[in-house]
Amino acid sequence: MKLTLTDDDLPLQCIYRWERDRGDRIFLTQPYGGNTRDWTWAQAVDEVRRIAAHLAAQNWELGTHVAILSKNCAWWIMADLAIWMAGHVTVPVYPSLKPQSVRRILEHSECKACFFGPTDDAEVPRLGIPAGVYRISFPTVAGSADAQWDELARTVQPLTGNPTRPADDLATIIYTSGTTGAPKGVMHRFAALASNAVALRAAVRSTSEDRFISYLPLAHIVERSGLETTSLLLGARIFFVESVDTFLATLKRARPTLLLSVPRLLLKFQQGVFQKIPREKLEKRLRIPVVRRLVKRKVLDALGLSTVRLVACGAAPLPVDVMLWYRHLGLELAEGYGMTETMITHLPALGHVRPGYVGPALEGVETRIAENGELLLKSPMNMLGYYKDPEATQNAFDPDGFFRTGDLVSMDADGQIRIIGRVKEQFKTSKGKYVAPAPIESRLSAHPAVEACCLMGAGLPSPFALVVLNPDARGRCQDAGARKTLEESLQAQLRNVNAELDPHERVAFLAVVEGPWTVENGLVTPTLKIRRSSVEGLYLGSIDAWRNQNRPVVWDSVQVAGAAQHG
Repeated sequence: MKLTLTDDDLPLQCIYRWERDRGDRIFLTQPYGGNTRDWTWAQAVDEVRRIAAHLAAQNWELGTHVAILSKNCAWWIMADLAIWMAGHVTVPVYPSLKPQSVRRILEHSECKACFFGPTDDAEVPRLGIPAGVYRISFPTVAGSADAQWDELARTVQPLTGNPTRPADDLATIIYTSGTTGAPKGVMHRFAALASNAVALRAAVRSTSEDRFISYLPLAHIVERSGLETTSLLLGARIFFVESVDTFLATLKRARPTLLLSVPRLLLKFQQGVFQKIPREKLEKRLRIPVVRRLVKRKVLDALGLSTVRLVACGAAPLPVDVMLWYRHLGLELAEGYGMTETMITHLPALGHVRPGYVGPALEGVETRIAENGELLLKSPMNMLGYYKDPEATQNAFDPDGFFRTGDLVSMDADGQIRIIGRVKEQFKTSKGKYVAPAPIESRLSAHPAVEACCLMGAGLPSPFALVVLNPDARGRCQDAGARKTLEESLQAQLRNVNAELDPHERVAFLAVVEGPWTVENGLVTPTLKIRRSSVEGLYLGSIDAWRNQNRPVVWDSVQVAGAAQHG
């Protein structure tokens, strides 16, 4: 179905409309200094106009690149809008990156200025922002800066009129999270961001009364297009989270109606429920007709999810049994699909969720399946290209202009897509058979004690899996009896998974390794995807010893604190 886009759907035009028509309605809600601060649309756009006026006063060439380096916050959204209003291009940077990675992105993108706020390492702004880059600090951080947000918002006169940007203007350069090789700068125009918001509005039937909670990195395309740009189109309200410790409290206060999530968060929520009430006991109560509805409501209330119309999950495969568990509670949970280069392209319509599938294509998205099973996409949301890398840009598209996603898929007759794995992540065993790791990892990760899983086996007779236990399971393993029980449970999971696999795919053993795998130790990306080369490099030397044990579950104690050196 063709997607219809008008100039009124572009981000800047949207905020001027809400400034006029919904000026007294709350747009942004930010925990700050022990309290909560709200901005109405009129107040938020007024601050945006003042910061935009300051940027314009620097007399930089139109289209100058300006970075945002911060955890999610209200000022992040306002900075993004101010950069656009002043005629410039936003370069978002993950707040979890190391200083050298931040510096590499800012230098490669040739940023002249950088807004900065809280980061995972407080020293990152000082060490990562190159000398000569103009610095503007958010109110939530201290430190050396050329200008401070609150001072500018208080003293600078607001930019007048309603400056707009052409639909085909470059809006942002988003750097990929770099699961393989150096991150690439993905260039997107305003029309792409607006098109994705329009397509998502149609798919989810969202309205201005919807409420969002922003906690996935705004430097990632899913949060940027699925939450920020969609909220701008709708005139909807955004709540922010101050810290991991206050996340659940914020979730309960915000009572979101739409939620973007990742499998890790949903698994942690589920594990938290099971810590309070054992799974067997909970499922027994859910089988009693008289109390079933009350129990479901109580669990969702405890998680802050009772008002959610839809949870859209992405970034990695969600185990089917986890999805079914949430749906059994009455939560409308669906998997979607997208990439930095394509934005969000697939999401099932409400009431048409099929476990294990990411839905059909959104409005305006053309889909093809290549001979090797690779998903090819063409839509108004496709990137303009990779910044300063014309060769990679050319290689990313086929002769008909379809983007090569690198994902192996199958498609049902009604257009529903199922992700099988990555073309490049497939490996060949010594028997000459190819294995796609993602679906097998997803099934193994369905075990309630498993926090992360990575399948290996290139050049070996059979694949095997590395398994990291969640904190609760790791703690229980200190007791010999509990460890034996867990090992038996993992063996049962392995048997069940292998029973569903073809002979060449069957997993020889599970290696339980020390964790966790984190962004800090370089074993996962800022979007929580496993860096396979780093993980494989860390454990490569242990493979022979594990195989020689000839056991279905082996235990290892490789420390991962310095794993980043393998990346």
